[in-house]
Amino acid sequence: MYDYMRALEDRFTSEDRNAERRQELETHRQAVAVLLDKQGRKKLLRLVDAHTAMQEEMALNSFIAGFRLAWGIAVELGADGKYSYEQEQEQINRLKN
Repeated sequence: MYDYMRALEDRFTSEDRNAERRQELETHRQAVAVLLDKQGRKKLLRLVDAHTAMQEEMALNSFIAGFRLAWGIAVELGADGKYSYEQEQEQINRLKN
């Protein structure tokens, strides 16, 4: 399921939206890297890689959670084929009384 969700995320995620931010981050990374020695640059790259991996994992988990929520809503709505917010609120109010 993980691979399937990843494929769906790739299909519905646009790389163009983040291109400007990625370029800005790369510019800042390069500016900091110039100030560091070889060992410091390696540590900086490891930090950037770890951060990127964490962001990708969080994005995928968020996508999966949203998909599961949408799937649950679709299943719930498909149970009887009809849904009315007003009827649901009336039923909730009846149960409260």
